[in-house]
Amino acid sequence: MRDETISIHAGYDSDPTTKSVAVPIYQTVAYEFDSADHGAALFNLETPGNIYSRLSNPTTAVLEERLAALELGCGALCVGSGMAAVHYAIANLVEAGTNIVTLPQLYGATVTLFEHVFRKQGVDVRFAASDNAADVERLIDENTRAVYCESIGNPAGNIADLEALAEVAHRNGVPLIVDNTIATPILLKPIRYGADIVVHSLTKFIGGHGTTMGGAIVDSGKFPWTEHRKRFAMLTAPEPAYHGVIYTEQYGDSAYIARCRTVCQRNTGSVLSPLSAFLLLQGIETLPLRMERHVKNATRVAGYLGTHPSVEWCQYLADVNDPCHALAKKYLGGRGGSFLTFGLKGGFEAGRKFYDALKLIKRLVNIGDAKSVACHPASTTHRQLTPAELERAGVKPEMIRLSVGIEHMDDIIEDLSQALEAAVPFLTESVIPPRLVAAGF
Repeated sequence: MRDETISIHAGYDSDPTTKSVAVPIYQTVAYEFDSADHGAALFNLETPGNIYSRLSNPTTAVLEERLAALELGCGALCVGSGMAAVHYAIANLVEAGTNIVTLPQLYGATVTLFEHVFRKQGVDVRFAASDNAADVERLIDENTRAVYCESIGNPAGNIADLEALAEVAHRNGVPLIVDNTIATPILLKPIRYGADIVVHSLTKFIGGHGTTMGGAIVDSGKFPWTEHRKRFAMLTAPEPAYHGVIYTEQYGDSAYIARCRTVCQRNTGSVLSPLSAFLLLQGIETLPLRMERHVKNATRVAGYLGTHPSVEWCQYLADVNDPCHALAKKYLGGRGGSFLTFGLKGGFEAGRKFYDALKLIKRLVNIGDAKSVACHPASTTHRQLTPAELERAGVKPEMIRLSVGIEHMDDIIEDLSQALEAAVPFLTESVIPPRLVAAGF
């Protein structure tokens, strides 16, 4: 099936008892056993089934199957937030004394997790000097457990060379973990380019309406854990936290995601509620349509901002002058997504005035909403970072991050226009370049 069909049908046909074609909300904590032996078999992972909604839930299971199908994975785990997904994806593989290697440009909360949580737990996080695969490989050693990146960086708007990173990771015997939140599986499927594990903040484009928190981890089922037994003993040796099960023997290709569920989620409890899973399923049904409109609108916004006399710079992947445009052509088919960043002439103060002047576009820290939303990362999502960390993450003081929604394009442009005029008062219609007037701006 194609993405448009998978988004609506994967993981569910109809309820066998009621014949409901809408996915039911299974608002239950626990599930009855047929007998003591049946309960024992479930706890021993000898037979599939539900035990407790901290482990699995039928509503959530539909969402997991749908996401796995869209991302070309063998299985998925849904959790309470995108940050929980990032946490579990890595915690499932590391222990004190080990490390991961990551690209430098990451979401602010991810940087905080890496720098101030994992490090204090004895897990080293090594930030490469650049996005270049060679810089990543220099940091990998016998204690490395994964390479991590974002397919499209948030908020920097860069794009990772997934094939090159996968080659480096696999040559050194470790998996590649990719946060694919901004691209979504509609624009990019990282597993197709060698990624082993994909994570999402479902809160963003997949939910799409700014109503529901959630995260997901998708397992490709392709990494050869048994070929690296010593490095990944948590999957290839008896697991003391779950009845001595050997995940690679019990679950085969799904070993990684099975352990993520039964060790990480079961024991620390970041669970997606059945109602949240239901709401996210409503969002995912329209994801292909929304992404088409997001991209169309963002492309025009980037064209407007990129030639506006008050704008110092504008970064958008579909722009032929963007430093990552060649990678965007390779991985996104030349599409830029709905996400762009720009800075006004006048620096921080001009950016602040612009931000305060917005009327239609919402000032908030979420992205991927049907509504157009804007953020000033240096004072919000990344404000906890030091100047050196901000520079490494690609965050400039004047940067405005814009997630372009699906409203009418003319209304978005009008709001940008009035906010730019408020931020830079000397700009009047008389000095707007003729090429902008001719283009309808």
